[in-house]
Amino acid sequence: MKHRFLFGMVSLTACVIISCNGKKEYVAQQYIDTRGLDSSLKPGDNFFLYAVGKWYDTVKIPSTEMGVGSFFDLEKRTRDQLQTILQSVSDGKQAAGSIEQKVGDFYVSGLDTATLEKRGYDPVKPYLARIDSIKTPAEIMKYVAEMQAQNVNLLFMFGVIPDDKNSAMNIAAFMQGGIGLPDRDYYFRSDPATMAVVSAYKKYIEKLFTLTGDDSVRAAKKVSMVYDLETKMAGSHKTNVALRDPQTNYHKMLVAQLDKEMPAFAWTSTLNQMGIHTDSVNVQQPEFYQKTNELLRNASVDQWKAYLRFQTIAAYVNVLSDEFENADFDYEKTITGQSEIKPRWERIVSSTDGHLGDALGELYVKKYFPESSKARMLELVDNLQKAFAARIDHLDWMSDSTKAKAKEKLNAFIKKIGYPDKWRDYSKVTIDRSKYFENRVSADINNYEYQVAKVGKPVDRTEWGLTPPTINAYYNPYFNEVVFPAGILQSPFFDANADDAVNYGGIGAGIGHEMTHGFDDQGAQYDKDGNLKNWWSKEDSEKFAAKTKSVIDLYNTFTVLDSLHINGALTNGENIADIGGLAIAYDAFKLTKQGQDTTKIDGLTPDQRFFLSFAQIWKIRMKDELMRTIINTNQHSPSMWRVNGALMNCSPFYTAFNVQPGDKMYRPDSARIKIW
Repeated sequence: MKHRFLFGMVSLTACVIISCNGKKEYVAQQYIDTRGLDSSLKPGDNFFLYAVGKWYDTVKIPSTEMGVGSFFDLEKRTRDQLQTILQSVSDGKQAAGSIEQKVGDFYVSGLDTATLEKRGYDPVKPYLARIDSIKTPAEIMKYVAEMQAQNVNLLFMFGVIPDDKNSAMNIAAFMQGGIGLPDRDYYFRSDPATMAVVSAYKKYIEKLFTLTGDDSVRAAKKVSMVYDLETKMAGSHKTNVALRDPQTNYHKMLVAQLDKEMPAFAWTSTLNQMGIHTDSVNVQQPEFYQKTNELLRNASVDQWKAYLRFQTIAAYVNVLSDEFENADFDYEKTITGQSEIKPRWERIVSSTDGHLGDALGELYVKKYFPESSKARMLELVDNLQKAFAARIDHLDWMSDSTKAKAKEKLNAFIKKIGYPDKWRDYSKVTIDRSKYFENRVSADINNYEYQVAKVGKPVDRTEWGLTPPTINAYYNPYFNEVVFPAGILQSPFFDANADDAVNYGGIGAGIGHEMTHGFDDQGAQYDKDGNLKNWWSKEDSEKFAAKTKSVIDLYNTFTVLDSLHINGALTNGENIADIGGLAIAYDAFKLTKQGQDTTKIDGLTPDQRFFLSFAQIWKIRMKDELMRTIINTNQHSPSMWRVNGALMNCSPFYTAFNVQPGDKMYRPDSARIKIW
């Protein structure tokens, strides 16, 4: 999928006081946390720490969290809201078959630890028996296809997406997969931090084998077999940077030809067993599938059976007894730094959202999302769109013909705010209050069948890629759309009662970020209709490439942990969107009454409030382990560098906070990156 998210892995809530007459009044200064400012720092040296430094230096990360700050606070608030909903419909008295009954009973079944402990790993025993009976590569692929049809991405990743070269039609897409570590490079690096993750992963594999009947000797042997197979698969994987090139990830191929080239993979029969009936598919990374075909021919069936056994158990660890989920957490904490597993109710709230997302989302927006927020957001989006159009008009590096096409694409943006116009159908999902495992499988199969039914069909551009309570936003190049779920439309990102400086510096910068994704180094390769098609003149394309290279070079200089630098090539699209999004949001803010005024609030000018709002939405502190994982695998720069990197290239920021030569963030005007 090519959704471009605002947030990677993951609030300054406007405080409310009650006046004497009981009427709620919002206190203006609470929208900007002036208590968190570190006035001992110069704004031009490190604006992120200036804006949140007192908080950053003293905050403690709870043992059940991998980080703390704006996103984590908002996620907790939203989880509390979802728990309130789920508790209200979990009494067993809801109408049979209603969404209230299904989400309520799903939630109850997940909390029923007594039944989960009693069942142990009984629910997966039929799967393990199936694996034990495998004797040939054809039977390996038959089992893999059966699991794919249960929405378990075993061995490879699969999805249904618009055809890159014909965005009006859906196509079955096959991506590289098959490995359990966060990224292919973990299998080949030898630094201490990576080796600690690898060691924990191997212990995790061994634990799942011993929990399901193997003694330590057999388990150790199987660990070696699994890791060897995964390492060979990883060697065929493209790097995260290489995966960012949409041109080299498009390979529409005839199924008949794939059968000839990769007979062991058995494409025709595999697709049939997955319920996919089509003559062509998009194999995004053919090298992985060629390697898998080779391994199916050359690796022993016993090695494959060990691999399938581990991957199957791992797919279901969080719906089995506690010892399985704890084994998974013991590995995960080496990646995230989180030292204690979250309370079960929080995990089951997230699971309900993940598997019955539209059903729970429908109840969520009814209770917690006011229509006035949707109207205000649409106004903000429209204003950002106007500001972006004006910026395109004034670009000094782009020709008039390319500008015209850029504005055509901008004006064609689909805008989705809050929640979808139509809700998913869950009538085929069967939920039993005492069978959490079966409930998960039923929901998974429903989600899979929903996807597969789209293969070869016209694209439905009303679809959403996130559930309404999600704390995130995205740009989708196939639909040429910007999407903001209800969950993100809360303080500190958005508050209908806040002044314009706060909203434009917060969610406005987010809107600008998503819009800019349509014109970053990836999004710019798609036209206004979502097709992977060049709309640039040769000269403009070369100028654009040079400008994006300057972004890579700048972010490569940022050091995060010890000697670990941001990967400018991996994060390029997000960094372009951060720089462009902030500039667009500022221009849009200047179109408002407050933006054209100089009246101070809490001693801060409108421009200062705008930039502080931008910095404080990124008020996040993460565990070092999570930070390292993000640097290695994620396309987003960590929060401090998202703030400072964008501001270093924003001239109005220099004026607002009197940034001068000699300040650490200072860049001469000629060196400031101005793309959009």
